[in-house]
Amino acid sequence: MRAGEAPISTGTGDILTPLGPDDPRETAGYRLLARIGEGGMGTVYLSHTRGGQAVALKLIRREFGDDPEFRRRFEQEVRAARRVQGYHLVPVVDHDTSGQQPWLASAFVPGMSLHTALTDHGPLPLPTVFRLVGCTARALAAIHAAGVVHRDLKPGNILLGADGPYVIDFGIARAADATQLTRSGGLIGTPQFMSPEHALGEPVGPATDVFSLGLIAALTATGRHPYGTGGAMTVAAQIANTEHRPPRLDGYPQELRPLLERCLAADPRERITPAELAALCERSAGRPLNESAGWLPEPLAAEIARRELAAQRPPKPADPLTGPPSVPTYPSPAGTIAPGDPVPPGTRPGFATPPPHQQPTQASPQPVHPTMPPPVFAPAPVTAPAPEPRRAVRVAAAAGAALLLVAGTWVIATHGDDKGGDTTNADDRHSDRPSTPGPDPEATDSGSSGPPAQQSSYKVIFKDRPFALRAPAEPSVIGVDLDEPRVSGPGEFTDGDDELELSEVSGGSWTFRTPMGKSTGATPEQCLQGSQSDVLPSEIREKELQRGQTLPVGTRLCTVTSDGNLAMLKITKVEKRATNDLPDYFTELTLWQR
Repeated sequence: MRAGEAPISTGTGDILTPLGPDDPRETAGYRLLARIGEGGMGTVYLSHTRGGQAVALKLIRREFGDDPEFRRRFEQEVRAARRVQGYHLVPVVDHDTSGQQPWLASAFVPGMSLHTALTDHGPLPLPTVFRLVGCTARALAAIHAAGVVHRDLKPGNILLGADGPYVIDFGIARAADATQLTRSGGLIGTPQFMSPEHALGEPVGPATDVFSLGLIAALTATGRHPYGTGGAMTVAAQIANTEHRPPRLDGYPQELRPLLERCLAADPRERITPAELAALCERSAGRPLNESAGWLPEPLAAEIARRELAAQRPPKPADPLTGPPSVPTYPSPAGTIAPGDPVPPGTRPGFATPPPHQQPTQASPQPVHPTMPPPVFAPAPVTAPAPEPRRAVRVAAAAGAALLLVAGTWVIATHGDDKGGDTTNADDRHSDRPSTPGPDPEATDSGSSGPPAQQSSYKVIFKDRPFALRAPAEPSVIGVDLDEPRVSGPGEFTDGDDELELSEVSGGSWTFRTPMGKSTGATPEQCLQGSQSDVLPSEIREKELQRGQTLPVGTRLCTVTSDGNLAMLKITKVEKRATNDLPDYFTELTLWQR
């Protein structure tokens, strides 16, 4: 990123701004409602999926879209991000890397960047700092587990939401083994938040993000950078010289110093890991990281609440004949509040339910909850042609990773090359792209018990089919495809359509390739809600499975499959085998078409 270039955020910026005369009103079936922000690579707009989920749609500038090298880099960035799933990350909902003008849609989070918070409100109290750093460390753990290094972690790339922080802007995040990006006339990364190895131009790994997070922790707690207040390149030079002249930390709070010392070690091998850092922050905060109530000081919480209100009803586009649009007001428990009005203390407005006549593209934004992996949205219930026959030969299962990413500033090299560049494939199919705006088609599910006004639009493909998840008989990894349904044999290749992998390697584990959650009931609506709200970690180790506490008999597991269907696995029996680390799980599988 060039010095001074603004990132593109998935939050509201200050307040949503009306569409101008030159702004498009629609992109690929998405109705654009207002501007969220603008950065060096494009403009971000507020829109909604056909299902009513609010998204931040980033439309790339045409001059970049016309550059083949940019397209190649852009596609690689999307692919790298799709391997990432976890906590405190914002998922990609939809994208197009091959169209006339590339674009990317991610879940919308009403909030503000840490950079803005520090500029407007000053340093944050230590309990908030520990929670922010701990949750960010959890996000880094998920990023690094996918073989990706962020490379540009800084206050502008951490978004503060009402329920917690989110890591955003994967614009120059790269696979750990990729060749370092370069750009003619520009500097990759932000000098003030680089690690020593990054500043020296050496290869970077996960530890470089930990160093950056240590710098962020120091700045957030005190407003002072450990390497002083000089210019960007001066600070970068001091960081590069850390081995010979480490920063003085005696002026920082005593409670914070152990964290800073372990993050800011000159040798990457001596730095704390993200998992250890998250645990350290939880102990220091004295409360679980997933407890979000009151995590922000009142002025910041009120400001974010104001932004949430502003996002409920986007401003109407400016009319050249009548002048600027009027300022909307929003209902709240405390009365009617305009976007610029202060929110009364203690008011925590929710998102109003849209009127029955309102189209899905006008639904109120749904905030992403930070204590679970944000939802990956599935295809809208539109009439589609009959699916093509599934291939008998299947290719690598790693391609089935869930779509997760933050909308960010994409910094693309104009020279240098990556080894093994990817090409566009079927993964570029859009996951929840709306067709022509209008009411969703309705279908009746005989299993639904809701009132007529809330009839289910799900169609049962099969119901309560016995389906055994047997552990491999030898050290190997097998895939589970819930759409067919089918369990692959040891050593069999897959085509990336698996929702689950069973591994009998290094103690054994289950790995979810699509976000898997627990449902509170048997209806498709409850199943979908569970898949998006009570989401499990992407991996469950053998010890947890053996104890039967995480997935006891009676648990209903739900996911939106790689084919866009809705699957429910009800666990009916668990058996432990003496020859295996993993137990066998017996289930009843129900599959709905959406």
